[in-house]
Parts: sequence; structure tokens; C-alpha cells
Amino acid sequence: MNIRPFEQTDYPLVLDIYSKSKLDELIYESQEFKFLPLDQDAKRLAELQESDIYVFDNNGVIGYGAVFGEEIRALFIHPSGRGKGFGQTLLEYLLTKISGAASLYVAKTNAPAKALYEKFGFIVVDEFEASYNGVPVCANKMMRAASNG
Repeated sequence: MNIRPFEQTDYPLVLDIYSKSKLDELIYESQEFKFLPLDQDAKRLAELQESDIYVFDNNGVIGYGAVFGEEIRALFIHPSGRGKGFGQTLLEYLLTKISGAASLYVAKTNAPAKALYEKFGFIVVDEFEASYNGVPVCANKMMRAASNG
């Protein structure tokens, strides 16, 4: 197991993980969403590209995460790698890249992700309407106080 900085050769793997994972964060919503590939989602792609991206390599890239300043902008694990602690390990790593209070955004109904974030001290601090591919979705901003480590 190895978490390392993103390399350009990882790009197709990141797109694949995103394509197999993105709609999973919205499965608890009452409305249906049509998938928009990352390389066609100008806003999310630009946010990812300006971030520091890290890939979780476990005999092949199984997940990735991104940090921009104090914000965790992405945390995706391929469905075949879920339930094995990879998300938790990647989150722990991303938090080492943030020196102050950390923030992230998550769909309000995504209870599994929110439970993971709460284990690491994140709390919901705001609720707002966001959208995915033109469909509104209620989202939460979660924050974690700066660590004393």
C-alpha cells in the first residue's frame, strides 16, 4: 500500500474511479442524477486540477484524494476497494497535508461518508443547496478544528 502524489499517467485511472464512484455519493437522494464524466465537468475538473492530488496505490490505483489549501476536495475509492479501510487511510493521509482547520463538502444524505468524517472530528457547520449536473442537491459543509499535532 502506497499513497503517492498524482502523476499524469494516473489520469485515466482517476477518471475511471470517478466514473464508478461519483453517483454513489448521491444514491440516498430522492431524485435521480445523470452521470457527468469528470473530464466533461469543467468546474469539478478545474477544482481538481488546481489541487494537490494523491493516489492510493494498492497494486494498482484504488482511490484518490485532493487537497486545496485547507479543503479536502476529493476522496474517492473504487467500489472494489470499499470496506477495506482504504478511505480511512487516505483521509488520514490527506489530513496530514492540512496545517489548520480542515473543511470538506458532502451531500447531506451521504450518511456513510459523513460517519467516516465524524470519526475524524468533522462536524456539520452549514447546509446549502448545491447542484450536480444541473440537479439541485442539499449539501453540508463539514469542518474539523486544527490539530494540535
